[in-house]
Amino acid sequence: MRYPVPRKRFGQHFLTDRSVLEKIVAALAPSDDDFIVEIGPGTGALTKCLLARANRLTAIEMDRDLVEFLEKNPDLKTLKVIQADVLRFDFSSIQADREAATKIRLIGNLPYNISTPLLFHLLGFIDQIQDMVFMVQREVALRLSARPGGKNYGRLSVMSNLELECRCLFDVPPQAFYPPPKVQSTLVHLVPNPVRHPIAHPARLDRIVKNAFSQRRKTLRNSLATLITAEQFQRAEIDPSLRAENLSPEQYIALSNT
Repeated sequence: MRYPVPRKRFGQHFLTDRSVLEKIVAALAPSDDDFIVEIGPGTGALTKCLLARANRLTAIEMDRDLVEFLEKNPDLKTLKVIQADVLRFDFSSIQADREAATKIRLIGNLPYNISTPLLFHLLGFIDQIQDMVFMVQREVALRLSARPGGKNYGRLSVMSNLELECRCLFDVPPQAFYPPPKVQSTLVHLVPNPVRHPIAHPARLDRIVKNAFSQRRKTLRNSLATLITAEQFQRAEIDPSLRAENLSPEQYIALSNT
């Protein structure tokens, strides 16, 4: 079979290193009962390794040429391919493909240009997800695992840490991909937090965090001037002279709930 050429507009960098592929599958450690969904299967290198360990596998791919390639690949006969834009995909729509009590295990070598918006999208389906093993740009991995006060701490850190526990597993060099990207990659394991934080108004929380970090050099008193009053800062026990990176996710919830 003739392999499709990677498309720059889709941010395609196909993972080709066999040892890295095997380490990714080992990190997921799939079992026969798992319902696994691969995001962005590309030419199916990781897909083939997964099918050697899992009974069921669904893949979501946007590129029509790759969908056709995957469906014609004789080594991937048991694969179910969904042609869709994963940023708009309703993960609850695949409920019929699995038992009600079975949660989704997500895996994928994510295109760098959609990894952050995709992670925000997936937070909307967190109750249906068991865990996620993703290859992302190292910068994104550092933001996912960042803690308050650090230079990598930002909006993604706050919103993901409210819902997820993130562990950086290992780095992958550009030479493991075709074509090689210009950045380092990191495999991360994301697991929904067992304890959920009570958030009275999720949309308000998101707006507060977004405003705070869009002007992160300003104090909260200034960056949130149109959203939070001095009295509300006092009731939430938050010092308005602090900056966005100084607040923990729990403190942002306190501001939002106040």
